[in-house]
Amino acid sequence: METKNLETLRAVAQQGSLAGAAQVLNVTANAVAQRIRVLETELGVPLLARAGRKVRPTRAGHAVLERLPGILRDVRDLHAAAAGGEIAGELKIGAIATALTGLLPEVLEHLARDHPGLRLHLEPGTSSELYERTRDGALDAAAIVEPEFDLPKLLSFRLWRREPLILLVPEAEGREDPLMILRTEPVIIYDRGQWGGRLAARWLEQQRMPLQTLFELDALDTIAVLVGRGLGVSVVPEWAGPRPEGVRLRSLPLPDPAPERRIGMIYPRNGARTHLVDVLLNAAEASLSTSDR
Repeated sequence: METKNLETLRAVAQQGSLAGAAQVLNVTANAVAQRIRVLETELGVPLLARAGRKVRPTRAGHAVLERLPGILRDVRDLHAAAAGGEIAGELKIGAIATALTGLLPEVLEHLARDHPGLRLHLEPGTSSELYERTRDGALDAAAIVEPEFDLPKLLSFRLWRREPLILLVPEAEGREDPLMILRTEPVIIYDRGQWGGRLAARWLEQQRMPLQTLFELDALDTIAVLVGRGLGVSVVPEWAGPRPEGVRLRSLPLPDPAPERRIGMIYPRNGARTHLVDVLLNAAEASLSTSDR
């Protein structure tokens, strides 16, 4: 089965006509029709149906088109693997917000310089969402908070960065004792529904002190802005920057032993693009400083 025939089917579906597809592909309408006939013969079902002057995919056509992006990507990766030498292909990578802004830019710069043939499609999300999508094969890998449960045997986790929990306070706060501050100031809660937020919630519960809670949210940048405005203090991980501009804050260490949020990459041990994921992991190790791990 030739990929040009599959790409022709996609063009016809997008343009709504054989003539429109022919113009996009820079071939004749007869060539488009011939490619579609060959594809329908190979699959044994009609893929297009006429609707007036337009053509539309049949039920079988829609089924093929739904899987087409993954098929074409696998074919490109296969050619790259067969060619050897140059690293080329496409990865679908998920990442939590702080990894997208604080960790991945340096990694992507490294990849763009050393492996320009490697293309990355980035998908934001929470750790739990991205874990499930990686486990189910929808993502090739994801930068998430390390799960607190045992991983399935088919998945691996590579640590990138350790982030101790700290007390975030306004710059004008002159006290140094985090426990004293927590007893007297409103507290902005890092969302307990998130994996990192559970670590903070568990530590606060262990202190057995009454808290004046004000807000609860997941966005660490927004928490920083609220703290900077003097609306409260917050127990959060010492996440990789950048911090919001113009916000004046201080970070106070928590009493030992302070828990830490561990950020890293989760990925299948033996996926179709494991060799490309290895390139990504090696780039991360080369570009992220040792002190950040």
